[in-house]
Formats: sequence, structure tokens, C-alpha cells
Amino acid sequence: MRRAALLVAFVLAGCGGSKAPQLVGQALDPPVRAPDFALVDQSGRRVSVSAERGHWLVVTFLYTHCPDVCPLIAAQLNRAIGTKAGRQARLHVIAVSVDPARDTLAAVKSYAVTHRLAPSFRWAIGSRTQLARVWRAYHVAALPGPRGTVTHSTVEFLIDPDGNERAIYDATIKAEELAGDLAKLT
Repeated sequence: MRRAALLVAFVLAGCGGSKAPQLVGQALDPPVRAPDFALVDQSGRRVSVSAERGHWLVVTFLYTHCPDVCPLIAAQLNRAIGTKAGRQARLHVIAVSVDPARDTLAAVKSYAVTHRLAPSFRWAIGSRTQLARVWRAYHVAALPGPRGTVTHSTVEFLIDPDGNERAIYDATIKAEELAGDLAKLT
């Protein structure tokens, strides 16, 4: 329930006397514990939020056959990893699939190579049941769309090295903006 309220707060993004730093994303003050999950990445290795402790982490929700926003989000997050602030924060990304039928191990591996994703950018896949649990935990919608597309929430969660959500972003986040927020938070 608290996570849903935070997402509403993100959408409404009101005023107030928060002590959180002024971020491009919606700062979460106080921070919220990020839900953990265990899936498999493009290399067939286990991926989880808890395994990323000690690194700053972005969790987002994408799919490999997306014709529009997903490649843009992936490109910006991949660029953010390589920024000075991204390197200093040891930024990692987990993109959780919203298309379990087509985001196979071969598909995500090919996407990672074709789009030159950094090694710290991991694409998490699993069964519909496994992924749906993660979508629910992060309050993400993923529904079949027209012509094989997936209509889904485009949200990114910035998680600190202790496993707490610190900011929420929408699909328009740029690498430099995320890097600026990382510099303020680290």
C-alpha cells in the first residue's frame, strides 16, 4: 500500500518542505526498501536486487521487441552507467522483462550485444508467473497491446547501495540527469 501511495506522490509531485535533495526524479523521503526478486539475466546467471547491494542500481521494465520507448530508456540508462557519476557510484541496471513470451534467453542476449549494453546492464527474464510477481511488487502494469506490442509502465527506480529506493523516474530521464542525481546522492 505504501508503494502505491509513493507512486501517486510521484505523479502528483507536490510542494513541501522535504529534506531530500532536489532531484530530477521524484525523491523518496524517507527511502523505501526495494522489493527483492530472483530471475535470470542474458547470460543465464541469477539476478536479484539483493545481489546488487554495494552498488547504486536502477530497476526498470522493458521488452526487446519494443518499437518505441524501451530502446530509448535502455540507451539512456546504458549511457548513465558510463558517466563519471555512474562510474563513481558503480551504477548497475536491471531491466525486468514485460514480455515473457518473446524475451527469451536468446532474445535478451542478442539485444544486449546489438545495443552494446554495458556488462553491468542486466536484462532479467523469467516465466509469466515469476515476472508478474515482480510487476506487482513494483506496481507495474504489463498488458498485451496491438500488433504484438506490450503496453506497460515506463518507470525507473533508483536504489541505493543499501537496497532502498531513493528516486523514481519516468521514461524521459536522460543519462546526464540521472548522473546529476547520483552525484547529489553519493
